[in-house]
Amino acid sequence: MAIGRVLTPASGTLRRPPKYESERAIDLPDEVVTILSEHVRVHTPDGETSRWRVDEGGKPWHDNLVDYRGRSTRSDAGLAHKLHDLRHYFASGLIAAGCEVVTVQRAMGHASATTTLSTYAHLWPTAEDKSRAAGGEMAATVLATEASRAGWTAD
Repeated sequence: MAIGRVLTPASGTLRRPPKYESERAIDLPDEVVTILSEHVRVHTPDGETSRWRVDEGGKPWHDNLVDYRGRSTRSDAGLAHKLHDLRHYFASGLIAAGCEVVTVQRAMGHASATTTLSTYAHLWPTAEDKSRAAGGEMAATVLATEASRAGWTAD
């Protein structure tokens, strides 16, 4: 099933030119493809999927149109979050999952890693965070080994 002309579940990749004539690929997990496919199926019982296309004459919506439709939808639904907040949520989630800078850069469509870092550097763990976590894991392993040898039990 295709949503408009941009999503093919077989590949799990969304391809369309975003703003400024650049292009990016967004790798979608199977779960997201399933959710989107079901949403379109439920909300287009007559099978007409053209209402899900986000383009104007074959081109992506202009920023102003996206903003207008986002504000209208947000207002109608009584939501406080902006559409752009989803980008930050996505980037933050990638970082929390351990993705490297270049991976996040590509997913966000940033021209350089500098752009990604200037926005999200504070979310990556510092060297101190990593060494503290590694030390904690080593200590836990040693304590668990000693406890096992001594026959200690947690009470």
